[in-house]
Amino acid sequence: MTSVDLNADMGESFGPWNMGDDASLLKTITSANIACGFHAGDPDVMAKTMTLAAENGVGIGAHPGFPDLQGFGRRNMKVPHDTLRNMVRYQLGAAQGMADALGITVRHLKLHGALANMCSVDADMARACYQGALDVDPDIIIMVLAATKQEATVRDLGCKWVGEIFADRAYNDDGTLVDRSLPGAVIHDPAIAGPRILEMVRAGAIITESGKHIETSIDTICLHGDTPTAVQLAKSVRDSLTTGGISVTKFEL
Repeated sequence: MTSVDLNADMGESFGPWNMGDDASLLKTITSANIACGFHAGDPDVMAKTMTLAAENGVGIGAHPGFPDLQGFGRRNMKVPHDTLRNMVRYQLGAAQGMADALGITVRHLKLHGALANMCSVDADMARACYQGALDVDPDIIIMVLAATKQEATVRDLGCKWVGEIFADRAYNDDGTLVDRSLPGAVIHDPAIAGPRILEMVRAGAIITESGKHIETSIDTICLHGDTPTAVQLAKSVRDSLTTGGISVTKFEL
């Protein structure tokens, strides 16, 4: 591999309440997953974040989640599949409407938080969400958690997709993310994140906590914008990759 995309979840502030340093992150990343109002964000935040992303030449994606502002979309919810489809349609539609008004294009979609984690082990749930997105935009690129049921689902759907790994999260041996409540689940130290990701990209594999290698397509690397050291992590990852001969560029299909 000679190039990889670097993405971050952002646009997650709400009214006067600020989450993360999006302006600084946008100077380092190449794709932005912007909250659609269900788990975080609001119309003003969405418009501002999209505008900043476009000014920085960063690819824009919709980041739908569960309707859970208080829990930041990180609490599991039991939702009928028909409702899941409509939730994703609604949030992608909001993102596209805002982007159209700003003269910007939404090029990809990535599920957030608990919704994403649940879809990584439940193909039927993943299909409901992704079909909802494809109903709105058949050409949308789906960003999936690599080597999970999410990837199996987009392969089956035959849609455009890219595989993602995380720079700031630890992995279980089945390719899922270690639960945030467990020690070491979230990686805060930039000195660890950068070299760790370079090792994974060179290996073409997710490296789990136990040291297991799960071979997978690595098209994009994610950082969570709400992690306190997100800006430093992004710089560490980008510097490690470029020093290691891997260019960081916006993914193209």
